[in-house]
Amino acid sequence: MPRSAPEMGQRSGTDDQEDLAALLGQTGANDHATVPKITRGAIWRNHPPAVGRAGLEVVRLPPALGFAPAQRRRVGCLMRTIVTEFSTMELPKHLLTRLENMGFADPTPIQARAIPHALQGKDVLGLAQTGTGKTAAFGVPLVAQMLSYGRKPAAGTVRGLILAPTRELANQISETIKALTEGSPLKTGLVVGGVSINPQINRLSRGTDILVATPGRLIDILDRGALDLGSCDFLVLDEADQMLDLGFIHALRKIAPLLPEERQTMLFSATMPKQMNELAAAYLRAPVRIEVTPPGKPAAKVTQSVHFIAKSEKLSLLKELLAEHKDERTLVFGRTKHGMEKLMRVLDGAGFKAAAIHGNKSQGQRERALAAFKSGEIKVLVATDVAARGLDIPDVKFVYNYELPNVPDAYVHRIGRTARAGKDGQAVAFCAPDEIDELKAIQKTMKLTIPVASGTPWEDVSQPGTKPGGKPGGRGGRGRGRGGPGGGTGRSGPSAGASEGGKPGGFRRRGGKPGGKPGGQGGGQGQGQGSQRRRKG
Repeated sequence: MPRSAPEMGQRSGTDDQEDLAALLGQTGANDHATVPKITRGAIWRNHPPAVGRAGLEVVRLPPALGFAPAQRRRVGCLMRTIVTEFSTMELPKHLLTRLENMGFADPTPIQARAIPHALQGKDVLGLAQTGTGKTAAFGVPLVAQMLSYGRKPAAGTVRGLILAPTRELANQISETIKALTEGSPLKTGLVVGGVSINPQINRLSRGTDILVATPGRLIDILDRGALDLGSCDFLVLDEADQMLDLGFIHALRKIAPLLPEERQTMLFSATMPKQMNELAAAYLRAPVRIEVTPPGKPAAKVTQSVHFIAKSEKLSLLKELLAEHKDERTLVFGRTKHGMEKLMRVLDGAGFKAAAIHGNKSQGQRERALAAFKSGEIKVLVATDVAARGLDIPDVKFVYNYELPNVPDAYVHRIGRTARAGKDGQAVAFCAPDEIDELKAIQKTMKLTIPVASGTPWEDVSQPGTKPGGKPGGRGGRGRGRGGPGGGTGRSGPSAGASEGGKPGGFRRRGGKPGGKPGGQGGGQGQGQGSQRRRKG
């Protein structure tokens, strides 16, 4: 059986040759004299991997080696395990040393499959879950090729450009590239918004090997004539799907024509919306598509659950759950900047060590909050989706979706902040009645049903006696108390005297008594059909 990558990392080339010889014996090959010729370096250099019909990456061995077709297929499958080490990729010695010092023992699946193609100068379309090492998948081949240049970049130019949708992700990528190039003559630059542009322009004026940038700030610099992309040989689009979500496609259309047509382009993402195909067709040339896991799938070790709960009770439940693991790193996601800032202040006042990052925070504030979270100084980081993409924060054990995102792919990225690098984690979602459509879309995207932790699912219930063809009514008022017949503790009961077709009362929840009292101040005036959410059963 083929060995896993960790096992292969402990083996020698002689062991691999013995396994290969044994396999040849099993397949009936009688010319064992060919075995010494099939070294790992020779296989990688002369017979690079290709994608087979079944989607497996195998090594194509030429007929000249004396193997029958069936034997070549089986030998190729064995060699696939042999080459899943960084040492087999013929990387520069300096880069191998840096990888070892950074703790990269064996490549992840996306790295093992993308790096060889990228080293050959091919365009790459990489699709993999968050937390699978996509940054190194493009960073390693980029640095490896740069190290072979042997000359400095000209003033005001860059050789490689990496675009990221958020400042946090750009900062993280920059840190990884700087670690890979430490001790080498390569210079890495970073340009993001939220800080002064003049120091960035001054650094770029001296020439940059690898530039990591957010599209908006890069456009500002280009508009000032402070950067020339005419000699840029490499373009990387990381988290490209979020660039589409944030409207950066227009910036990309402005940036891409400034690069040479003869360049290598790599595009990486965790999801694959329809527009991504158009993006790939526009900017990639005959790309090698590498799909480690189906787009939209969460990491295997994320345990998901959902609480069906009224909006007014979310805060109490969040405090209760956070109190059960106060010493664990926890991310709490919501939709709005003001809402998450308010939530952070409430949690901090309740004794939880909390901070927040969102669009209203300055770059310095965001960096300090992330640094405190990574160091363990704070345990709860409250954030909007600005933190959901690509951030590699170690040992995040819990992710709470305090408010479900409008875009299903954003949920995948949120929960991807936990269970990274093979570790396990928990993703907990809160679903209020008006979020049931978002939950359904999320489950449809992931092709699974999230297990219920508490409550029962909401469902649409049309109210009798409403005006046909009218517009759907809104939610009820803020009254609390007992719901209507069969109700249970309702968030708001039916309002006496509401006009026909007006907004109905509140939502049914568990634990109520049949025939309970009407709720308090219920729905106000409204028009239309007046549908509402209530629990199934």
